[in-house]
Amino acid sequence: MDGVQIHPSAIIDPSARIGDGTMIGPYCIVGADVALGENCWLQNHITLAGPMRAGRGNKFYAYCSIGQQTQDLKYAGEPTHLEIGDENTFREFCTVNRSTKSDGTTRIGSCGNFLAYSHIGHDCVVGDAVVFSNNGTLAGHVQVGDHAVMGGLTAVHQFCRIGRFAITGGCSKIVQDVPPFMIADGNPAEIRGINIVGMERAGFDAETVKAIKEAFRLIYRASLNTRQAIEAIRDQIAPRPEITHLIEFIEQSERGIIRRSA
Repeated sequence: MDGVQIHPSAIIDPSARIGDGTMIGPYCIVGADVALGENCWLQNHITLAGPMRAGRGNKFYAYCSIGQQTQDLKYAGEPTHLEIGDENTFREFCTVNRSTKSDGTTRIGSCGNFLAYSHIGHDCVVGDAVVFSNNGTLAGHVQVGDHAVMGGLTAVHQFCRIGRFAITGGCSKIVQDVPPFMIADGNPAEIRGINIVGMERAGFDAETVKAIKEAFRLIYRASLNTRQAIEAIRDQIAPRPEITHLIEFIEQSERGIIRRSA
């Protein structure tokens, strides 16, 4: 383990695998069947419980508890799994749970920024480059798409999905799916508009943003039901990957999308 630095007060299970260049600070506990990639950083008082795998360059701030067993009461005690990508930041007191069953996995992508007290429940799938503001909370089996942003104190019901480039406002209650590119806010949440700023910062061209605006109008302003809105989008908007993705997201929804709009 080239260049690994481990504080004398840290407790590292002999079965743990620690990548080169990783730094483990005071009073950290790295449990059995934990694998950390290169150049990870554990500040102090971190608990990592396995089985879990985390890639390179992940940062864990004080009092994170990552990879603890599921809180699902159906858990029967078998080994379950957590997989984390690269270059994520977990701020103070973040918690992430492993899957409930051995044939499932909680998954987190890369380049995410999870602020203090964020919680990711069992069997969640979280994409790349997400931002969870303080106390962003996912129940079990939630899916969060790439580049999504969760406002502080947002709570997401189990089995809901938050689409790519979607945003939730602070203190929002999410009980149905938030379609890609939309802004959801409130308790219960309503759709407030589309994430124009986020898309422009990501380099979406003007025609794509215009098409998503028109799709929003058909879904939320045209007095159409969901099926009618999808048909209208197909008929009236030129095909492009983002529109296809939006349609597929809506068609695959099991809990239904949020249809209330402000």
